Amino acid sequence: MNLDFLLTSLIVVASPGTGVVYTVAAGLAQGWRASVVAAFGCTLGVVPHMLAATTGLAALLHASMLAFEVIKYLGVAYLLWMAWSTLQSRGALDIDPNKTPRSNGAVIVAGILLNLLNPKLSIFFLAFLPQFLAPGETNAMGRMLQLSFVFMAITFAIFTLYGVFCASMRHHVLERPPVLRWMRRLFSAAFVLLAARLALMQ
Repeated sequence: MNLDFLLTSLIVVASPGTGVVYTVAAGLAQGWRASVVAAFGCTLGVVPHMLAATTGLAALLHASMLAFEVIKYLGVAYLLWMAWSTLQSRGALDIDPNKTPRSNGAVIVAGILLNLLNPKLSIFFLAFLPQFLAPGETNAMGRMLQLSFVFMAITFAIFTLYGVFCASMRHHVLERPPVLRWMRRLFSAAFVLLAARLALMQ
């Protein structure tokens, strides 16, 4: 495996984005198991973009401004909804020990949607993966799929580390209601900033 690919993927995945914010919030809200489930959901959300890049659909998305804008603003709307839910003590950062936690299915679906409604991932795969194909590669699609699965494994591992680490501090947050209120505001603001960054993406 190309060392440059591994290092670049590690830097890209470790950079805070929607998946990291969501996984960390899930870990703080429901513990380490929820953070692992959230990381899994976010990783599954990469699959459609991977398939789009390997089948050429990403090139169509790149060429069609309308398709790109539609998906982009659906993503913006979803992030703003996440921000509002978090601020209202619902959604990703709903921390209440006396309340039934969200099911694994709900956590996974939310994680999938976060990445699915982010068109920059398809463009990223389209521009990123071909750089690591050898000249004259006879099985380009197979090689791109291999690189994509490695990228997904790195994504799952890094997101899980983020989530489990923050989950370890969950009890400290529960014991300090003022800290919890400020964390909700912080995460809500993070979702808003991520929505703004996505909206401004060309």
